[in-house]
Amino acid sequence: MSVITVAPAKPLITGGLTAAAVAAAATATVAAAGEFAGISLVVGGAPIPVSGFAVLTVIFSVVGLVLALVLARTARRPRTAFVRTTIVLTALSLVPDVLADASAATKVLLMLTHVVAAAIVIPAIARRLSA
Repeated sequence: MSVITVAPAKPLITGGLTAAAVAAAATATVAAAGEFAGISLVVGGAPIPVSGFAVLTVIFSVVGLVLALVLARTARRPRTAFVRTTIVLTALSLVPDVLADASAATKVLLMLTHVVAAAIVIPAIARRLSA
């Protein structure tokens, strides 16, 4: 019989929400810097506002946090399961960027924002999960 160790939810939630806020600011900054450097934020004929990067980062970071909370209660090794799952999901999140109706530079900028958000959020949440 295996024993599942559950991480306390409050530090996980607090750390996850803090990471989401930091990642939102970082992705908005990356997008603004890209736009300042002359990279278009137009995808499919519609401009993406810089604030849109922050909003979507928070939404998907909260989805990741919910995943972590579920794994903390159900997985034998929640940290490993979380890291593996979120790395795969991050890789999959790049596919729409590659296929987007946008310039090559815009596609790279979009992918960079995904990687920046993941680099902030995944470790911040993972370190609060039991190994």
